[in-house]
Amino acid sequence: MRVRELRVEGAFEFTPDEFPDDRGLFVSPFQESVFASALGHPLFPVAQTSYSVSRRGVVRGVHYTATPPGSAKYVHCPQGRALDMVVDLRVGSPTFGLWDSVVLDRRDHRAVFLPVGVGHAFAALEDDTLMAYILSGEYRPQHELALAPVDPGLGLPIPDGIDPVLSQRDSVAPTLAEALSAGLLPQYAKCRTEQQRLSPRAG
Repeated sequence: MRVRELRVEGAFEFTPDEFPDDRGLFVSPFQESVFASALGHPLFPVAQTSYSVSRRGVVRGVHYTATPPGSAKYVHCPQGRALDMVVDLRVGSPTFGLWDSVVLDRRDHRAVFLPVGVGHAFAALEDDTLMAYILSGEYRPQHELALAPVDPGLGLPIPDGIDPVLSQRDSVAPTLAEALSAGLLPQYAKCRTEQQRLSPRAG
């Protein structure tokens, strides 16, 4: 498995090896030893696993969880193809306001780790795109927040040829500047505290 640190501090891309034969293939999108070696701690305790299915053109996000409690995520795409986007929403972070993107699909089987306080969005590039999530916290509607994925201040790389299909929630979500002004964004120090609580040092 290959590991790449993303532009957003604390976020990583993982690309596993695949083992094909005449029956198909075998692949492991998550490997604890590689994750712990890259981040210095094991994966968070798993509180929930989820998946979404989207048609081409659907854009979900930018979603994040109020901190505390916060939530960390490990995301991959076992079916279809998506442009996955991570956005640093942690006020005080050295990479606040920056984003990075990764193509997730069943060809390269990449996965992305998002630490507490980092926003998540993706654009489905094919019909029946399935996104699978491992989450450190259960879904609680009162804690879940969103930013506008088409905010020009963020400048997310929505692909050419995609006319974003948004949920009602995402279509009326505030911009990054509006959320910052309203005090809706998580604080970097609190996010770090919650991340350390979730993922104690190995050993």
